[in-house]
Amino acid sequence: MSLAAILVTMLQLALCSIAVATNSFPDFQLLNVNETLTGTKMFKPLGLSETDDHRGKWNLKLVHRDKLLSPNDSSTLHNHGRRFHARMQRDVKRVASLLRRLPGNGTHDGDAAYEVNDFGSDVVSGMDQGSGEYFVRIGVGSPPRSQYMVIDSGSDIVWVQCQPCNQCYRQSDPVFDPANSASFAGVSCGSSVCDRIENSGCNAGRYCRYEVMYGDGSYTKGTLALETLTFSRTVVKNVAIGCGHVNRGMFIGAAGLLGLGGGSMSLVGQLGGQTGGAFSYCLVSRGTDASGSLVFGRGAMPVGATWVPLLRNPRAPSFYYVGLSGLGVGGVRVPISEDVFRLTELGYGGVVMDTGTAVTRLPSSAYNPFRDAFITQTANLPRASKVSIFDTCYNLSGFVSVRVPTVSFYFSGGPVLTLPARNFLIPVDDMGTFCFAFAPSGSGLSIIGNIQQEGIQISFDGANGFVGFGPNVC
Repeated sequence: MSLAAILVTMLQLALCSIAVATNSFPDFQLLNVNETLTGTKMFKPLGLSETDDHRGKWNLKLVHRDKLLSPNDSSTLHNHGRRFHARMQRDVKRVASLLRRLPGNGTHDGDAAYEVNDFGSDVVSGMDQGSGEYFVRIGVGSPPRSQYMVIDSGSDIVWVQCQPCNQCYRQSDPVFDPANSASFAGVSCGSSVCDRIENSGCNAGRYCRYEVMYGDGSYTKGTLALETLTFSRTVVKNVAIGCGHVNRGMFIGAAGLLGLGGGSMSLVGQLGGQTGGAFSYCLVSRGTDASGSLVFGRGAMPVGATWVPLLRNPRAPSFYYVGLSGLGVGGVRVPISEDVFRLTELGYGGVVMDTGTAVTRLPSSAYNPFRDAFITQTANLPRASKVSIFDTCYNLSGFVSVRVPTVSFYFSGGPVLTLPARNFLIPVDDMGTFCFAFAPSGSGLSIIGNIQQEGIQISFDGANGFVGFGPNVC
């Protein structure tokens, strides 16, 4: 391939990561090793003043949790390897938690019973859930108190830690005190909202209580309430939130969780007609000082995106499933049966898009030939020992850039998503060790993680049942 062709290919990848035709995308691209490593070393935390949003009506700034590290925590702040290993530890816990919640968890499809998760059991524990990778800053109460909230596309819950706080984990902002909010109203025990919560009860015979226990000993307990939330310049009244007075675990630094799942109790479900069941996000790429965005409403739906149908799993309604038919390396489709990715009528298997999982997981029957195809086409690169959950790593120290094969998702119906190189070959330390950023799931479930979503506009049109990729990058 000529130099001119290479430059054209790189420009096309930078402008748009979507190729709709099944065989029109390039077979390789260049990974800028120096630039990627420089980004890990120039990492700096985000100040509180930088996180308050004054964007559009429904437009929120989205930041990775590492940007909230304290400047005093220099051992982690300036050590990419340490941040990476902490992220992988969270990720392992996150995936284990998802496998316990979804049908067919474990290594054999369909062997495990599924327990329905509603508002209460979707309250997420950091000990159990692990990740909490991306945060937004919203106002809670009247007058609004700014709070960091974890976004989670796999949860149907909005909740915050509340005073009086009998037991709470550490968070960046003062714990929300409902006594100082003119709009806080406890939900009565006889409310239809309370009836939808598992393990609900009554506090003092009046207010709806929720209580969620986890197998690892973490939990959250509190009162269900209606409260006003402020998103940039938009004020939304009477949002059902959990007000947690006794909490263990959760996402250190955040005040609570903003559930964006497909159920009626998620923020998206509660906003309903105000946003038309639509939202869009751009997860900022690692090693940059830019911030991502989270935008609600039909106005956020882009023109020119490649749209893929969402699949519904009645046994896991919170999650966004997509139809995946195959994987490609270097412009060649890897021989993997489509059945590996199929969501069965019983709700087993399938492919979930998740903001809380970092690394894409694939069943071993898909991961192994996919990885082997990548190894075959990178035989010229020096290998390194496996790191953490990654079994395919390379020693790229001393390289300015390297030629790598393209990696693509083939979605059902024809669309193809070709990833930027930085979304599948990532640095795991400051010394030039890069790893193939996929891992086996240990089950029949596939999860498209946030590393693979970074830098690409992702749009969910829940009302019409589609998810869009592109056309914008971030």
